[in-house]
Amino acid sequence: MVMAAAKILVVDDDPAVRNLIQRFLIRQNYQVEAAEDGKAALALFEQFNPDLVILDVNLPDAIGFNLCQDMQSRNGVFVLMLTSRTDESDKIRGFSKGADDYLTKPFGLGELEVRVAAILRRQRVVTTAEQKRLIFEKLMIDPVRREVSFNNQPVPLTALEFDLLHFLASHPGRVWRRSELIQEVWDYEYVGDQRVVDVHIGQIRKKIEIDAGQPALIQTVRGVGYKFECPTQPQQDVKS
Repeated sequence: MVMAAAKILVVDDDPAVRNLIQRFLIRQNYQVEAAEDGKAALALFEQFNPDLVILDVNLPDAIGFNLCQDMQSRNGVFVLMLTSRTDESDKIRGFSKGADDYLTKPFGLGELEVRVAAILRRQRVVTTAEQKRLIFEKLMIDPVRREVSFNNQPVPLTALEFDLLHFLASHPGRVWRRSELIQEVWDYEYVGDQRVVDVHIGQIRKKIEIDAGQPALIQTVRGVGYKFECPTQPQQDVKS
């Protein structure tokens, strides 16, 4: 069976950048639509239902960070942000709003291709072995529906937050360095500030920990990284 080409929405107010990215991705056999501002982007987003949005931070009628958060809240779409800013604090802010990755202008098309492919690989077909729900007392993680609940209440996670939580919970008790998590979850060698891991861990803790200041599930191992500590042995069952 031939897999359908991934759908990508490109949002940038610079026509030269927008058209270059669109033409390049079409040549890579993606389905691509493009918008020049926030209003057009949201309209296309609803109609096109993209797998990935490549989103400029600075738009004439919207702040890219807010647009990213809005799109993520609707269906957990993957977002790759574009910016001319090199300030790491801007990147951290973008990641905290749900961005999956960042590219700083100017960038090479080869780098764009690698980043796009890495993000879209996270939409791999879930194998039978990976279909098992993970249940830790009040926390339930369903990899098929990509849903998380705590105390029987749904937990809204971004796509990358879900991937990170599911990965940690699939290896309870094991300590992971930030670089290892980036390799395993981001799926390529991320070049940049590894605090991106801390940002996502902090966001997840706010949503699943009773006290985010004293986390019980995702624990910090000082000088090393993080581990998922299950309160009891995990239960697993296969979704029918």
